[in-house]
Amino acid sequence: MVEVPETLPARMYLLAYDLRKRKMTSGGVRLGYLLRGAALTELYLDGRLQEERRRPVPGTPGDDPYGVAAQIAASRPRPWRHWVRTDAKAIVAAVRDELERDGWIRVRRTRVLGLVPRQEITVKDPRVVKQLWGGASSALRGRPVAHVNSYDAAAVALAAAGELGSVLPRTDRRRHRRRIEELTARSGPAAPAVGRLIRALDASAAEG
Repeated sequence: MVEVPETLPARMYLLAYDLRKRKMTSGGVRLGYLLRGAALTELYLDGRLQEERRRPVPGTPGDDPYGVAAQIAASRPRPWRHWVRTDAKAIVAAVRDELERDGWIRVRRTRVLGLVPRQEITVKDPRVVKQLWGGASSALRGRPVAHVNSYDAAAVALAAAGELGSVLPRTDRRRHRRRIEELTARSGPAAPAVGRLIRALDASAAEG
């Protein structure tokens, strides 16, 4: 077994990396929504967030690596989608820096035409991404949903919601729609909120 990062946002960041093309397949606000959704999902699965009236509320105190539970505790109740949107750009940088610091990725920082900042991400050990992909693939096609590892189930739910083609191409999302719905139901309310926001982004882009 190859060691993988502990947090769900870190795992989803690596799953957004295309080993064949050697680059990230998702970025910007889309990746931010995916990672915020992963942070919310992790807190929900671990009992650090609960749901009341379709809104996240503080649960059992515990680790809060990205400060999301603290944000929710300090605010009036707001919908899941609000917390998926909040600081979406910041969490991309936080997770990237965490992965770089802990030696999972290499970040090469350059400037296009000497002006526009650009980052080239390289996963140091491709086996890590393959291990994560294998877990998601097994969740999609393997044992009964109730027996699937919770983070693998969440990876599928979030990948589907975020339209992450490196994990779930569109044909797989259609073919396994029922299974994805079951894994999503098990993973909590954050993934559907991610899906709604991604669809809104797509609709806005189509109109523009």
